[in-house]
Amino acid sequence: MSPLGSINPIAAGALQRVDAPLPKISLPVATPTATPSTGFGQMLDGLVAAVDTKQQTAAALTREVLLGDTGQVHQSMIAMQEAGVAFSMMVEVRNKLVESYQELMRMQV
Repeated sequence: MSPLGSINPIAAGALQRVDAPLPKISLPVATPTATPSTGFGQMLDGLVAAVDTKQQTAAALTREVLLGDTGQVHQSMIAMQEAGVAFSMMVEVRNKLVESYQELMRMQV
């Protein structure tokens, strides 16, 4: 049999390149620059405050519509729906947190 180089010189060159060691690729090491600014409790307090603000805004807009100060019923309805969805989401997050806590308490050490 004839060597591969005599059959096709291009294939022989390609085989030599395949057998050559690959250059090392090094990624730069990322240094942590950001430190956590708030804890979990503070984040949760902020989310509860945001939901409370939405509910207060919805109540104020509803009061304006009921008193006849404004005719923008659609803005009041949108604000009420946003507040309702935000409150429902907050309740679901609370339920998941309680469920997770109870699951951790049931674990045997």
